[in-house]
Amino acid sequence: MKTYSVEVRVWLKPSVFDPQGHAVEQAMHTLGYAEASDLRIGKYMQLTVQAESEAEAELRTQEMCERVLSNPVMETFAFTLKELVAE
Repeated sequence: MKTYSVEVRVWLKPSVFDPQGHAVEQAMHTLGYAEASDLRIGKYMQLTVQAESEAEAELRTQEMCERVLSNPVMETFAFTLKELVAE
């Protein structure tokens, strides 16, 4: 069994209003950062997955993202896998 380090990023789809991102963008403008625009807030997660192969780890991570870590109606996600090698 191999062990993989997984990084998952989740963010709202472009068609979904991001009230938190809007509030932060407005605060930045108030503080003099008028050049900042289109700010979106997302989530970042790290986890470890054990699987027989990289393909299986990708499949299981995809399932986790679709079923637990994101709301597919409003959010999209991306992830990266890196095999951990025992030293």
